[in-house]
Amino acid sequence: MLRNALLILVVLLAGYFFLSRSEPRHPDGVLINSTPRQVSTSPDKRFEHAGYTLQALADFELEARVLGRETYRIDRESDLAKYDLALGWQRMSDNRVLEQIDITQSGRWYRWKTDHYPIPRREIERTSANMHMVPANDWIERQIGKLGPGDLVRIRGYLIKAEAPDGWHWKSSLTREDTGNGACELVYVESFELL
Repeated sequence: MLRNALLILVVLLAGYFFLSRSEPRHPDGVLINSTPRQVSTSPDKRFEHAGYTLQALADFELEARVLGRETYRIDRESDLAKYDLALGWQRMSDNRVLEQIDITQSGRWYRWKTDHYPIPRREIERTSANMHMVPANDWIERQIGKLGPGDLVRIRGYLIKAEAPDGWHWKSSLTREDTGNGACELVYVESFELL
């Protein structure tokens, strides 16, 4: 009897957590019409964070739809950025486009594939990106860790270069026009908002 009650409790809890994190359903159409905003900043803007020296390369702000979130724990980069977000804006925030694109993340990469392009390939590349999130504090890190596909977010902070005393470094892309190795943004997140 007790075993059956425990089994039912486990099934109910699992169902609750599964259903409570289902993807939000948004109406069709562009949900985020703006593009990321980036403004050059002083090259002297440096600060310490988690044992690394961070240099602000540009002020950065965006509203975007979360296309995916991946967690990293064992690579060197996870000291700074435990989470990567695949983000989309403009037509890459539209259900009608996204339902025709398969999106995955692994190895600090964001990948997509489609059998039939709902929008031009170059538009997909220019209006979506994989971004490495460096949270300014524990609260922001927890909020990023709760995100899932379909969430809408506003993020403000800096595109950065990170350096370690042993010579290791990691630098953000400074354009949404690039693809491939080095095309990801490294974002120091000072402000986070769920839209």
